[in-house]
Amino acid sequence: MPTFRPSDADAVLAALRKARSDSGVPVVFAGDSDGETASLNHFIGARSDSMQGLTLARGRGLGGHVMASGRPAAVRDYRETSVITRDYEVAVEREGLRAIISVPVMVSGVARTILYGSARVATQLGDQVARTFVSAAADLAEEFRVRDEVDRRLRMTDLALAEQSAGLETADREQLRVLHGELRAIAAELGDSALRDRLLAAGSALAGVGRAEDLDEDGAAELPRVALSPREIDVLAQVALGCSNAEVGARLSLSPETIKAYLRNIGTKLGTRSRMESVARARLLGVLP
Repeated sequence: MPTFRPSDADAVLAALRKARSDSGVPVVFAGDSDGETASLNHFIGARSDSMQGLTLARGRGLGGHVMASGRPAAVRDYRETSVITRDYEVAVEREGLRAIISVPVMVSGVARTILYGSARVATQLGDQVARTFVSAAADLAEEFRVRDEVDRRLRMTDLALAEQSAGLETADREQLRVLHGELRAIAAELGDSALRDRLLAAGSALAGVGRAEDLDEDGAAELPRVALSPREIDVLAQVALGCSNAEVGARLSLSPETIKAYLRNIGTKLGTRSRMESVARARLLGVLP
């Protein structure tokens, strides 16, 4: 299915332009993030390309710090600060930046983008600058959430078509699927193994609702013909609700990269080529409701 999502880069640049205009800071820039790394790729007011494409690691430098904490942070003088690591000092020095504020754009508990404002002199940027960038980040986060919801609904449409092509019933089972996904997400958060097993068993029972043809002669549910691990089913159950990798990761306390790895393994086991095809196949096998 083609994507109708407008460019996120345009939304980021619009947020940067507004933050620069409202705050008066001369240099603003941003980096796209997946919660583990970020790549600086949007600049307004830069004099060089020393920071273009710079990749930041979680917990390293000012951007990596806010990526990990999920909260804004600022330094009065990047050259003199001791509160962050200075892994990217050479690139920052070449651009001549001194005072810097960094604010994460948080969506589903993950930093989607990191916004920066900077001056080329050592100074306290102040509360008004902080409020301006926090507001810009909040507006951009809401824009991303709206776009994500549109994408989710399109994916659900795509999934319905995949199910239909796989020969599954087209009756509305959405509520059952939401309950199944929620039970598995809650179970993933529990430290009590006995209670977690009970919730997983309840989720498995939901997956069998309406599948009387899959019962053996003793009335017991047959085992799925493909052995997905409990964690793989957790991941697939959230994908089945239209969640993005970042959203799945936030619900299961895993990184988006880990979610991608699980989906690759699932695809290999099920013999499928896309996340939607994997969900449809899992439902056909009775792994998901």
